Amino acid sequence: MENEVSVQNKLFGKTFFWMFLGLLGSAIIAWYTYSSGLFVDIILGGYFNVLLILELVAVFVFSLLFRKLSPVLVGILYFVYAMLNGVTLATIFVVFELSSIVYLFIISALIFGALGLIGYKTNKDLSSWGTYINVFLIAGILLSIINLFILKSSTFDLILDWLILALFCGVTIYDINKIKALQTEPNIDQEKIHIYCAMQLYLDFINIFLRILSIFGKRKN
Repeated sequence: MENEVSVQNKLFGKTFFWMFLGLLGSAIIAWYTYSSGLFVDIILGGYFNVLLILELVAVFVFSLLFRKLSPVLVGILYFVYAMLNGVTLATIFVVFELSSIVYLFIISALIFGALGLIGYKTNKDLSSWGTYINVFLIAGILLSIINLFILKSSTFDLILDWLILALFCGVTIYDINKIKALQTEPNIDQEKIHIYCAMQLYLDFINIFLRILSIFGKRKN
């Protein structure tokens, strides 16, 4: 039992370290993209949508080929996604006050930490959450698209922000809880499992942060 806890803690340590590196890389790239004026060139050149598509492709390839790729390629793909996401995240510096971004980032980190603790401490089997999470994620994406192109309602957008924030709070608890079981997964290379876990938690944190920023962030005039 003691050895199992030790292995578990080691996996969590590697996972959060890689998650931190991904977030740090995204933050540096986002700030550079904004402060250097590169973001303006990307927008005027019509490359922003291309970057969004590349992000989706990176996540899709990561999810689809994770078990087949070597640990080195998985790590590279993770950081490629984090860097691409950093470029698109430059938008937050255009829209929101810097002080608001920093403050709400810290708040998001505290909330994420509390959710992670809940997921880690619970002894319940949360595997049944998976189906519901996938259904709600698909519904959230569809509703966001409908509102973006058809309804164009700021009120509905705010409601979606709250719903998706609540959803990713649940997803974070689920993912943290799931990591405890992945250490014994026979079909996953244990040399790269922490990168997979880091990607999941990276996405959870980014979504929580962006929703909190959208709801409470102080926008520039």
